[in-house]
Amino acid sequence: MPRRTATMLASTLMLIALLCAGVFIPVPYSEMSPGPTVNTLGDHGGEPVLQISGRKTYATDGHLNMTTVRVTSADYRMNLVEAVYGWLAHDNKVVQHETLYPDGKTEEQSTQENAEEFSQSQESAKVAALKELDVPVKSWVIVSTVVKGSPAEGELHAGDVIKAVDGTAVKEPADVAKLVTKHKPGQNVRFTIVPAKEQTAAEKEKRTPKKTEDITITTTTSDDAGEKRAIVGISAGTDHTFPFTIDIKLADVGGPSAGLMFALGIYDKLTPGSLTGGKFVAGTGTIDDEGKVGPIGGIEMKTVGARAKGAQYFLTPADNCEAAARDTPEGLTLIKVDTIEDALGALKDLRSGDTADLPKCGT
Repeated sequence: MPRRTATMLASTLMLIALLCAGVFIPVPYSEMSPGPTVNTLGDHGGEPVLQISGRKTYATDGHLNMTTVRVTSADYRMNLVEAVYGWLAHDNKVVQHETLYPDGKTEEQSTQENAEEFSQSQESAKVAALKELDVPVKSWVIVSTVVKGSPAEGELHAGDVIKAVDGTAVKEPADVAKLVTKHKPGQNVRFTIVPAKEQTAAEKEKRTPKKTEDITITTTTSDDAGEKRAIVGISAGTDHTFPFTIDIKLADVGGPSAGLMFALGIYDKLTPGSLTGGKFVAGTGTIDDEGKVGPIGGIEMKTVGARAKGAQYFLTPADNCEAAARDTPEGLTLIKVDTIEDALGALKDLRSGDTADLPKCGT
């Protein structure tokens, strides 16, 4: 066989081998891409996203779109060819698999965690919007989760209202940890609670439970490296009672990043006039009960998805501004926000047409 022919054959076989390796050998990466974007002022799946009853609401127009990111599943393993294509594609982002699924988290675990975060973001969005409107909201410290195998398992349950620890009234979730960690591991701590199972429908509605009981639990040592402190194995959270009903109907969405846009949508429906001035505004960001806006993941994918749907402006958490400004889609203005008040101020400027002083990312 002539040398040239042999060389070409060897090169061809090598290329085939490399292509096969690229297709069949998995790599430790996952892919993010723009997901659906939904107008919180509109309908989704045939029904309004925000449904408010027991309070006067007002007509809205324009868009206040929440944005999402699609990610490959925990069980899916990209091959080299897919990873290279994703790196080259403008609308996709390839990241380390463990970035999306740390500590070997399964698809089921990730879905459950996202659902819990989404539920909490809805609650905080309602609280933030109503506080901005000076509508009173009652809050209660509750058992949020109980760690399996911990001293609290079987003694305390998710939804129990925590009235006091060792006779000291608790007003914030952080109070519970402070009072428990005053003990040494192995000592007893007394919880005064209203058990979730004992709360009647009326009590849950009005959040005025009166029947309490004391539960004594022996503390154990935390597993935190280098720190020995007393714990019982619960996380405390906050539950709220609203003076009227606010339902957020949006299936197949998880995580906390829609909080800001839900809060703005609620505020818009409860106030006369148009919050957007008819403009197409999208955005993202977590929100807490006080209206503080926090950063999210996948900002580049969310701006791309928003612009593709027609968004003109994008409300961007301040901590995401630098990343978002590196590759802003043409025709999209990024507005930096730290709080719900920042967002409302920016929307006021958009309505008036006075956009010269908008706090824009990258300026």
